[in-house]
Amino acid sequence: MTDITDHASALEQLQRDQALAARPRREPPQLISDGRVLCIDCEEPIPAPRLASKPNAARCIDCQRLHEKQEQQRHGS
Repeated sequence: MTDITDHASALEQLQRDQALAARPRREPPQLISDGRVLCIDCEEPIPAPRLASKPNAARCIDCQRLHEKQEQQRHGS
């Protein structure tokens, strides 16, 4: 019986993870000063290559990585 319960629990968790991954993520607004896009966390200018790959980026890559790590820890992933 435990195998069935474990399987059902694992399936339920998979469905939750898929539902969370599918929901649209709302990007925070960019911080723009003197025509430059600044990171909303460290307030340093976001480098051009970052903006070229993600034009609506609100965080520099280092702050984005830290933010994602904190989000994972907050949600127990």
